[in-house]
Amino acid sequence: MDLTLVVLAAGMGSRYGGNKQLDGIGPNGEIIMDYSIHDAINAGFSKVVFIIRTDLKDAFDDHYKDRFQGKIKMEYAFQNEYTQHTAPYEANRKKPWGTTHAILAAKHLINEPFVVINADDYYGQESFTEVVVAMKALKPNEHLIMGYGLVNTLSDHGTVNRGVCQVDANMNLTGIKETLSISKDGDEISYEEDGVRHTLDPKTYVSMNFWGFPTSVLGDFEEKFIDFVKQNHENPKAECFIPVEVDNLMKEGKATVKVVPTSASWLGVTYQEDKPHVVNGINKMIADGKYPSKVG
Repeated sequence: MDLTLVVLAAGMGSRYGGNKQLDGIGPNGEIIMDYSIHDAINAGFSKVVFIIRTDLKDAFDDHYKDRFQGKIKMEYAFQNEYTQHTAPYEANRKKPWGTTHAILAAKHLINEPFVVINADDYYGQESFTEVVVAMKALKPNEHLIMGYGLVNTLSDHGTVNRGVCQVDANMNLTGIKETLSISKDGDEISYEEDGVRHTLDPKTYVSMNFWGFPTSVLGDFEEKFIDFVKQNHENPKAECFIPVEVDNLMKEGKATVKVVPTSASWLGVTYQEDKPHVVNGINKMIADGKYPSKVG
């Protein structure tokens, strides 16, 4: 089964304070997504598509000119150039149109089932093996999302936002609640809503934007995005997000989403202060033999 890895890498990294997608964290200048690509290759992916901005292309070319050559096919899609449905409104936009728009920018490069990840999240080796097994088992109109234990996805240096998954007895997703300002205090995990803090179970499944889709979803996403633009083109900050549109497809009976649990631990650089923790985590996995000292 051919699988494409789609990497969302056009974000600005505003909270981080710089271009975190290309910030080296490995001993030989490896960036976070290099470890994801390494894991994807080992799991059996045949192609990776980076969704970036045009101003990042030279930096990406420089970084990947000697990495992963001959190991996986690599292609670029440019989110800021995809204006098929937004051209009349671009003059008023400073922000991109969201992750659903990003996927559509790459639709001409996606010819097989595909998995979507963020560029700035480390997802764990086992999660890529698990997602391949799960993708092979999907039925028509089934999608998947990797479910991470909340406790494995927190930052020690500030609050995080997570999509808290609502799951039925058959591990089908019934909804995702975008939950803001989640923090850990000792053993207690909580979030604030309307000025009140609420506790969360550490084992709660959360989305790390790690999705699996058949190619048929591209048509669904395009329909949803066209509707979104019609309704929101006067709002310069409105963004069309994958979880929202997947939820709409579920409500319309057009999709079922399987939650695939993983015990993998997330590493990511939401804040600059997170970087040493990520570097230490990668170095420990190298020392433990999980990764070679040079990836790529």
